[in-house]
Amino acid sequence: MDATVDAQLRADGTTFTAADARLLRAVAETGSVSGAAADLGRSRARALERIETLEAGFGALVERHRGGASGGGSDLTDEAQSLLTRFDRLRATLAGTASVEERVLPGTVRDQEGELGVVDTAAGAVRARLVAPPDREPPRVGDDVQVGIRSDAVTLLAPADSPPADSTSARNRFEGAVVEIDSGTAVARVAVDVGGPEALVATLTHESLDRLALDAGDQVVVTFKATATRAIAVE
Repeated sequence: MDATVDAQLRADGTTFTAADARLLRAVAETGSVSGAAADLGRSRARALERIETLEAGFGALVERHRGGASGGGSDLTDEAQSLLTRFDRLRATLAGTASVEERVLPGTVRDQEGELGVVDTAAGAVRARLVAPPDREPPRVGDDVQVGIRSDAVTLLAPADSPPADSTSARNRFEGAVVEIDSGTAVARVAVDVGGPEALVATLTHESLDRLALDAGDQVVVTFKATATRAIAVE
């Protein structure tokens, strides 16, 4: 199963999507709303209506020039260029997030301090951010949750090199055995059994993998920050 994420920006009840980004870029490339509509297979009326809807939420996006020696046309405003830049950054961030492997541990919130909580799981106590699902309150003490641990947030250390738990900002600390190593082409993937239902996965550079000199069965210390770990209530 492949997971996909659709980037969206919202302002005053108006949603800006990839289709809207294509419309604005077509206006910039063709120099007119009519040309953009033709390129995208839309009617000019529908393209104008959509631009007006977007402008009600995001401000002036298209500057229209009437008549004159150039015959008129349309240009994107600075606000439109800024909006497209923000949208591109969001898409890049979401694409990176969606491509990162994540392990999920079921558990129950035992303690809470503000946005952070302690969750009892089969692997042990995990400190995590208590995140609210859409249209719901954040989980509270006693709630069943799913704790998401992203592979790019996990650090592996040799037991002899591991500092005391209270001397680092990575408050989650587990010991386990390496069960799988995939060197990959760009980055390495290391799975570690820490006693939960699934092995935790760490994404490492090849330099880090070589430095650790890991083999299957080796003992390692797994650490990750509470602020990079999410606990979401089970629906």
